[in-house]
Amino acid sequence: MSVLVSKAIIGLLFLQNITSKSDYLISDGFVAEGYDVVSYFNHNPKPGNNQFVAEYEHVKFKFSSAENLRIFKTNPKKYTPKYGGWCAYAMGLNGSKVTIDPKSYRIYNNELFLFYKKNRNDTLQDWLKNEKELYQKAEINWLKKK
Repeated sequence: MSVLVSKAIIGLLFLQNITSKSDYLISDGFVAEGYDVVSYFNHNPKPGNNQFVAEYEHVKFKFSSAENLRIFKTNPKKYTPKYGGWCAYAMGLNGSKVTIDPKSYRIYNNELFLFYKKNRNDTLQDWLKNEKELYQKAEINWLKKK
């Protein structure tokens, strides 16, 4: 393979990883419906506060404290929800972008996954029944969406 072709392929792969604002589920101007994405990793999801806001990949995040804002800024990619904050189960099932309940979440592989939950429809429970396979499918489906 020529060097020029190799560079072109690497360039295309790089472009595929760039996230745009439209990749994110934004509610009231914020990712994760304004919940503090760092607080999920402490297993205590909290709504964010308008005093503590950060922007990453052209979208806004709220935090419940100055400390969580500081933590996010040290490694925003770690705390950003998978699949732009769209429902992980729906992404794994068929690649759909479905809204979420910010209180329905899972930390898996040290990443934040959010899920749709309304009445008896609890997609986190569905995800847990076949997590490994749904995760693998969601990863593929997410790349197709970009």
